[in-house]
Amino acid sequence: MMHPAILRAITRRHFFKQSGFGIGGLALSALLDDKLFAQAADPMAPRPPHFAPKARNIIYLFMAGAPTQLDLFDNKPTLQKHDGEEIPAEFIPKGERFAFIKGTPRLLGSPFTFKKYGQAAAEVSELLPHLSTIVDDIAIVRSVHTTQFNHAPGQIFMNTGSQVFGRPSMGSWLAYGLGSESRDLPGFIVLLSGENAPDGGKSCWGSGFLPTVYQGVEFRSKGDPVLFVSNPEGVDALTRRESIGLVTDLNRLHRAETGDPEIDTRIASYEMAYRMQSSVPELTDISNEAPAIHALYGTEPGKVSFANNCLLARRLIERGVRFVQLYHRGWDTHGATVGTDIANRVPALCLETDRAAAALVTDLKQRGLLDTTLVIWGGEFGRTPMNEARNGSRLMGRDHHPRAFTMWMAGGGVKRGVTIGRTDDLGYNVVEDPIEVHDLHATILHLMGLDHEKLTYRFQGREFRLTDVSGEVVTKLLA
Repeated sequence: MMHPAILRAITRRHFFKQSGFGIGGLALSALLDDKLFAQAADPMAPRPPHFAPKARNIIYLFMAGAPTQLDLFDNKPTLQKHDGEEIPAEFIPKGERFAFIKGTPRLLGSPFTFKKYGQAAAEVSELLPHLSTIVDDIAIVRSVHTTQFNHAPGQIFMNTGSQVFGRPSMGSWLAYGLGSESRDLPGFIVLLSGENAPDGGKSCWGSGFLPTVYQGVEFRSKGDPVLFVSNPEGVDALTRRESIGLVTDLNRLHRAETGDPEIDTRIASYEMAYRMQSSVPELTDISNEAPAIHALYGTEPGKVSFANNCLLARRLIERGVRFVQLYHRGWDTHGATVGTDIANRVPALCLETDRAAAALVTDLKQRGLLDTTLVIWGGEFGRTPMNEARNGSRLMGRDHHPRAFTMWMAGGGVKRGVTIGRTDDLGYNVVEDPIEVHDLHATILHLMGLDHEKLTYRFQGREFRLTDVSGEVVTKLLA
């Protein structure tokens, strides 16, 4: 009786002999007929949700560095009244730790004015004139809180549900749970702007223990949008197609021998990269957008900017990309030096982001896309109602504050024109409708048609999920 490995080898040889051109021929023929690849398993193929979703796509505007909610969304007249006074001891829990504040801190009122806008009478800072025009289309959430008070773990926690490295990001969970409706682009794309990369690095959009096909793919604003997608010098399209076909043949043979699912990721990545050679240049060329759209967003083709990334995000979800995440770094306003203080840095950041963020919501709405696209805006934590005064600095700055911060959401099944949650008179603690990070994640998954307790992956002997062992859907947010 022959050994099973010998029989498998004979079977493969027979298949390639009878196939003539083999799988490599099919790969080459795919240029003419996409159906020829139908028998190959696609890890990014669309999958049904657990129940009828409200949203089909997400655009997450991540303000890395932690925006100051007390100067943008959470007006506190009492804080203004007692500006410069020592914070009453009863507001600070015993043993409270700050990132940089030492001694007894003094209260810091906002130097900016607030007004109420829209039918919702939402109170918004003077620094957000464009957002003030769409308050009836968004939900402002003033009661988010987290367990993390430093940037890297805070950003990783907000994105993965855990402060430690190695867990899948929310975009990866969604790609794993739902697949992608785009054949020619990754299901999860990341766009960066601002002064530098997020402190949490690529862990913020990594796939963790999920197959790497589900990780976020970073698009660059200058040069090749995606590294190594362009053909090397002297290699034409036909040569590249034939080489990919050969590599695919070898990978499938290896997959049959080892059963390693990461080989499926490798195959899918090569095929996706080939298709992106055609899809990405057209996608990233925003110069063909109408002048009125450029005026709306404040975009300048060829420039690295948050505005350009917002417009690109809309173009991506139009092409079926499941999850687009924009990071804009620079919101860490400690006031330790000129340029990191609230009076100068926050207005500059709002000039960079306010117009485009509001334009994105407006643009999606006028195209009929807002109902099925969930837009999220926020950072990793908030800022203190006290002045940091690091090393005796006289500049206005706020330290990291995990106990209360503000986010806003729009579209995709979110209730419009509401403000949810409330903090105390100083903005230190949440006193109404507290929403922790896992609650936020559970709600986002719910809007996408996924039960956060059922979207699991078995790893190291137990089932993992984005919300770990907690999380409740915030029903007040649902339309």
